[in-house]
Amino acid sequence: MNERTKKSELGTVRTEYYNAPKGEKFILENGIKIPDLKIAYEAYGKLNKEKTNAVLICHALSGDANAAGTHKDSSKPGWWDDMIGPGKAFDTEKYFVICSNIIGGCKGSSGPNSINPDTGKPYGLSFPIVSIKDMVSAQKKLVDHLGIERLLSVCGGSMGGMQALQWAVSYPEAVLSCIPVATTHKHTALQIAFDEVGRQAIMADPAWNGGDYYEKAHPSSGLAVARMVGHITYMSDKSMEQKFGRVLTKEKLGYEFTTEFEVEGYLRYRGDSFVKRFDANSYLYVTKAMDHFDLQGKNKKLHQAFRGIKTRFLVIAFSSDWLYPPYQSKEIVKALKMNGIPVTYCEVSSDYGHDAFLLEFGEQTKLIGHFLKNVQKKTEK
Repeated sequence: MNERTKKSELGTVRTEYYNAPKGEKFILENGIKIPDLKIAYEAYGKLNKEKTNAVLICHALSGDANAAGTHKDSSKPGWWDDMIGPGKAFDTEKYFVICSNIIGGCKGSSGPNSINPDTGKPYGLSFPIVSIKDMVSAQKKLVDHLGIERLLSVCGGSMGGMQALQWAVSYPEAVLSCIPVATTHKHTALQIAFDEVGRQAIMADPAWNGGDYYEKAHPSSGLAVARMVGHITYMSDKSMEQKFGRVLTKEKLGYEFTTEFEVEGYLRYRGDSFVKRFDANSYLYVTKAMDHFDLQGKNKKLHQAFRGIKTRFLVIAFSSDWLYPPYQSKEIVKALKMNGIPVTYCEVSSDYGHDAFLLEFGEQTKLIGHFLKNVQKKTEK
């Protein structure tokens, strides 16, 4: 993630909460019901009288509802602050921008660290397995609660892009346009493998205790290693070489098993800072949801998943992204074109790897700003 402490143009923002009506149970894709569904969300800008200017932003694995603006107890703006605000890609003077924490997450929405009403203690691994489709279904509950019948656009990067694609497939009449960024329609064996290494690191930590650690020491070491592995996949060979090379923290003869290279110190910093804001069980749940995501399903081809959809698409990929390579975005584009669905594909040249969607603000602002402007024009005709 991009570490920034500059002042946000949106100023201080706060997290809101949607609570399902008392007695209502949220039914997951697997048929299991969640009582007392809770969704943490933030909204920026104003919803117009016709309620036609709403844009939903879907976050990635380690994201949360704070996409922009600054909380009163933090100096760090939201994870996509450079993209959301007055005059930015998601111009809050034109659009009503919403971002919610996914279910299964750990930043205010129902997840494994939520309190189980039957026991009065955190769910842990007793929280039911959730899918990307479940995350989207919960977001639909929130959007309905806000009185919005159709979203102007749904956008997200990485896992957020998976959610954006699922929105277009699950609720085609409720999505006017879709912007999947640096994403895929299903994980490859390599992508699943990286996630599994992270999960095994967490579960091998003695403090994990089968997921029951909330009143004890947390599996910080395992989660830190999982984050270190993940972060390697977010960067590119070139960006790591440019940033760190083979620079040592101090010159000396021989070697020892401590932090010697700058890249080692960077990864440990990333791991240590991650455990302060994320729940290990959520990491397990969310990575499994990503691994099982398969938009085309087992018994059909990808283009069949988009059949009958009228949503307009802008698909963005980054040249050095080796976690979600451009060819996976092109597969989505091909499937859309086979259905005659309006789609624009843009591959942005960048050395940042997968992290480019969190760093290449200038190019994304041009592409998304222009795309949304055209989509909005069509709604006004």
